[in-house]
Amino acid sequence: MVPVLETIQQDSRAMTVAHVLAVANRAASAHGTDLSQSLITITEESPPMDHMWRIHYGPRDFINRRGGDLMVIIDDRGGQVQRIVHGQ
Repeated sequence: MVPVLETIQQDSRAMTVAHVLAVANRAASAHGTDLSQSLITITEESPPMDHMWRIHYGPRDFINRRGGDLMVIIDDRGGQVQRIVHGQ
């Protein structure tokens, strides 16, 4: 049986997502987001040739709370933050 980490490392898509999430986590933390209290969603923006990913940090209790969201847009080719969007 192949260890999980080795399996992930052999999957280029999984490695891309891991990389953009790590970059976004650093940016979100720098902007005051508590990662442990965030519900995180990852969306690939289209068209796919742009290689952009949207990492959304929202409150875990989103039904009873408005605002406080943060979105970090990452270009996976350069591993760079393209923009940061603060929610209401």
